Amino acid sequence: MLPLSVPVLLGAAVEIVLACYVLTALREPPRPPATARSVLRGIPGAALDGVRLGGRDALVRRILLSAAAAGGALAAIELLMPGRAVTLTGASESGAMLFAALAFGGFVCAGVGSHLAPFTARVTGSGARAVLAGLGTSATGLVLLGVTAAFPHPLATGFVVVGFGLVYLGFGVAGPNENDLLHQRVSSTGRATALSVQSLAQQSVGALTGVAVGAMSPGPLPWLLTAAMLLSGTLLWLREPDRPAVTTAARGTTQPVP
Repeated sequence: MLPLSVPVLLGAAVEIVLACYVLTALREPPRPPATARSVLRGIPGAALDGVRLGGRDALVRRILLSAAAAGGALAAIELLMPGRAVTLTGASESGAMLFAALAFGGFVCAGVGSHLAPFTARVTGSGARAVLAGLGTSATGLVLLGVTAAFPHPLATGFVVVGFGLVYLGFGVAGPNENDLLHQRVSSTGRATALSVQSLAQQSVGALTGVAVGAMSPGPLPWLLTAAMLLSGTLLWLREPDRPAVTTAARGTTQPVP
């Protein structure tokens, strides 16, 4: 067995355990049987419903646009960071080790950010302001990565690590708060569609950004352009969104969502 096979097999074992846990802990109520034809037939309609939802609701549209900006930022990091690590260390082997450590640290920072998401919403006063703080943190990290790309000095390695961690920390804070806002804004029948369109926006813009960034020359320009894209998504949250009104079934009254 190749040494590099061990972490992949360990990850597969963890995923199997997780799948078994989900099957036993999250029991689904009985549903009508579905065929592959009916599922495929419903995909275009579900996508159009999500697009219509984003078109008529300003908050949902804001969430979709910021998700698209985040997708572009993540695509740029995943494409550019391995080569950046090799440039910092001067060798492919040590660069691979550095990138592995950065990837591990990025997941840790994202987890810490997700854990801090409710606290950030309480401190800032709302979920929308927490999204602003999270995306602003990620944009700051990308700017730091772009600035240090113009100065390939050994001392820049520390700033690269800080910038990389800030990107994932900010996304960890912003993601749960965006999902909470989406949950409040969309009814239970449309939440799955809204989440699918959000993921589609993130993945499609990420793919296009990857092609564009890959065609650019190495240096600060790809980083700074991606940072500008993410900053534009961050600026969407400068204004506090209007709170939707929901009808309380028990009393028949209309109250603002807290």
